[in-house]
Amino acid sequence: MMFDQTSRYCNLPIGTLSLAKGNISREIKYVRRRFIPSAEGMITAVEHLVVQGDRLDNIAARYISDPSLYWKICDANEAMVPDELTSKLGRRIKIAVPKF
Repeated sequence: MMFDQTSRYCNLPIGTLSLAKGNISREIKYVRRRFIPSAEGMITAVEHLVVQGDRLDNIAARYISDPSLYWKICDANEAMVPDELTSKLGRRIKIAVPKF
């Protein structure tokens, strides 16, 4: 397995790019693009109010018990740039769980 099971890239399809130049050919494997899932498929469990000094990894540790899962908070807020979530004091960040 290329990525840890908690990675946002886990289970994404692997693509292959074949390159050839003269007698030399090679294949480059890559992870296909990941699209942010729609927040419509999630239920907001709690909202976090951003205060001075907040960092997304610390927020993930507090609510999800794993700082490396900060990307789940990004997905719930449809954010492509994680730091934007904590850049404005007073912003409400959704901490969500998938709908069952």
